[in-house]
Amino acid sequence: MSIIQSLLATMFPSIGLFQQVQCPEQSHCSLLNCIFAHHSPSTVQAAEDLPLTPPIPSSSHDDARDQDRPRKRQRLGNDHENATEGYISGSNAQKRDHLAFQQGITGTPFTASREISPPSLRSSKGSTSQHTPVQDRTTISLKSTKDPNLSGLTAPAKKGVEEVLNPRMIPKPPASHAVRMQLLTMVHEQMVCLNEEVWQSQDPSKSTLLLDSQELISEALDEEEKLAKQSPAVYLNVVKLRITKLRKMQLTEWKEERLKQIAKRTPVEAPTEAVKPLKVIETGLTTSEEIAFLSKLSAEQSQLTKYGYVPIAPSDKEVAKAREGVEAAQGWEECDRCKSRFQVFPGRREEDGALTSGGQCTYHPAKPRRPISKDKADKVVKESIYACCNESVGQSSGCTVAPTHVFKISDPKRLALIMPFKETPPKLLTPGPKIAVCFDCEMGYTTMGLELIRLTATSWPNGEELLDVLVRPLGEVLDLNSRFSGVFPKDYADAIPYDSGLDTGQALDADGNSPLRLVDSPAAARDLLFGLLTPETPLIGHALDNDLNAARIIHPSIVDSVLLYPHPRGLPIRFGLKVLMKKHLDRDIQTGGAQGHDSKEDAQAAGDLVRLKVAETYKAMKRVGGR
Repeated sequence: MSIIQSLLATMFPSIGLFQQVQCPEQSHCSLLNCIFAHHSPSTVQAAEDLPLTPPIPSSSHDDARDQDRPRKRQRLGNDHENATEGYISGSNAQKRDHLAFQQGITGTPFTASREISPPSLRSSKGSTSQHTPVQDRTTISLKSTKDPNLSGLTAPAKKGVEEVLNPRMIPKPPASHAVRMQLLTMVHEQMVCLNEEVWQSQDPSKSTLLLDSQELISEALDEEEKLAKQSPAVYLNVVKLRITKLRKMQLTEWKEERLKQIAKRTPVEAPTEAVKPLKVIETGLTTSEEIAFLSKLSAEQSQLTKYGYVPIAPSDKEVAKAREGVEAAQGWEECDRCKSRFQVFPGRREEDGALTSGGQCTYHPAKPRRPISKDKADKVVKESIYACCNESVGQSSGCTVAPTHVFKISDPKRLALIMPFKETPPKLLTPGPKIAVCFDCEMGYTTMGLELIRLTATSWPNGEELLDVLVRPLGEVLDLNSRFSGVFPKDYADAIPYDSGLDTGQALDADGNSPLRLVDSPAAARDLLFGLLTPETPLIGHALDNDLNAARIIHPSIVDSVLLYPHPRGLPIRFGLKVLMKKHLDRDIQTGGAQGHDSKEDAQAAGDLVRLKVAETYKAMKRVGGR
């Protein structure tokens, strides 16, 4: 029988397949590792009566037996779970389950039902740590502090997924992952040291300034990612300088940085009652003197052509030649937005009623610009991006889709072919004070190009409204350009005919606003403006060449804020009206977003810029004795 047992033991290793079968040899079995069970009913009962905690061996025989066993390496770290009352160590629990299994005891093993103790803390290198790290002590201190002076000081919590100390992915990394990881680790180490100094300080606001382990990682990741994106060409030098600065940083400097970061993350409610006062423009002149002073700021007529103005109307011969060219082109134009070629069908195409060919237009509504680096040491020329979507030039065909292509006419001869230019007519002298007029137009795309759709005029310098009308264009509307013009189809639906005699103040639209009056053509709107002007009346505006060309007006007295505040790089680059207002008067205009611009606001803004220039010029003249 012993031979059979040996063969079975060789064929079936001791993996518990025969633990429920009694050994045939029973007490006479001579095998060291028998695969059969060796127990009796009395042994099973004894196993059921085992205590929860095994007794500690005390006999010398047991000690000698333990000395013969191979000793395990002593565990380091916090083994408090083994010393806690009511727990059974992992090795003892496994022995009890194995003994019960050998003796045929069924049921849930004890190791599956006992409470699980938390793992011991380990350092980043894999070895166990015998003290609580600085980050974790910080976390505990923030939750368990009992100082009444610190109870009300809490830093705003940063929400988001937990991160590890690993450089974040960016489109164009400035260095290899290994280099970035090394520098990131050094930045993190210096932040940990400074955070430890805050912990050891007696500052009553330290609970606000302290960072826990996750926040320290996030701050280091933010710092490294910011430097990697802003200064890729000098990334190594910039990060090394930052590490050196952190290493030499005093506790007060670190506290200042932390307070600034907390202030950025903490939402601050804007005051509802306190309104920032507008910058007051003091010229030192009376209203009549200011109007008379405008003659010193008027543009020279000889220079108007290079600025895009039309000082002289095209001749009949030039207009006839332009007509021949339009007929030869058969309606083919270049899209003003996506620059593709398409065909225009004024009066609609007979077979399908289409106004244009080419389908939808995909484009970028904003012009490309080069990002300006805040780091003066960064001399790398960055590629241009679109302000509307922050995409690089050439990366995509566009971020906006319009139903149709559109075009713009800039040639004065072609403009005169659609609607002739007209000079401001002279008037008989009438008693009363002289006035100056601020002027602004809004344009939309039609089958005739970029046409006038709204005309606004205000008095200068008081800003009172003189004229504000909607204009029915000559061609079929392709796009009202509402994003910039601020004119929507609803405005035309709610508009009141100009000659109806109705009071716009009594006929409010659904939003409670007074509807605009509607004139039948751009020529009718121009005649209304001519009723306010004489050739000597100063006409004020921003980029007036566009407005005058849209209305086909030739006026000799022009005061243009574009010419008064030129761009340092010269033409054709110009400052926008919004930029000039923010820079010189600290005012925000054109904040309607998708609602577009307000021509009345733009006219008044241009007037304020001109008045500021009057004040500056007059003061300069007084200093040199020019008065």
